[in-house]
Amino acid sequence: MQSEVEPVPPATLQAALGMRVMVSRLRRRILQVTDGQDLTPSQASVLMRIGKGDAVTAAALAQAERVRQQSMAVTLSSLDRQGLIHRTPDPADGRRQIVELTDAGRERAEGVRQAGVEWLARALAERYDDEERRTLAEAMRLLGRLTD
Repeated sequence: MQSEVEPVPPATLQAALGMRVMVSRLRRRILQVTDGQDLTPSQASVLMRIGKGDAVTAAALAQAERVRQQSMAVTLSSLDRQGLIHRTPDPADGRRQIVELTDAGRERAEGVRQAGVEWLARALAERYDDEERRTLAEAMRLLGRLTD
């Protein structure tokens, strides 16, 4: 006999939607303020994603960024022209390419990351008092349980 799944209360659904929207807006805002005018937010996002792991394929990046492979190809071409990535044939499948950061790409990714952290720290210091920052820290601890 199959057990029934209890419905999620409307207030919880509303909180989940609000959280998702706010996290997306915060992510976009951080990408907007990082690294000047020469990288678009999508290019910065891809650069950061490549920098998080080992070599990846264009298809895996497209899936992770939730864009079509053609859109990812345009983004990667721009990053390649800027000397931030290099692509090599996948030894396991010659039809695919492995995408890795160049030394310049690693430096840029670290710059993007640092700029985002600095902007966020300044914004927290300017817009929230000590008690509110403690509340945010507690919320981050609680949200951490979602990813554990």
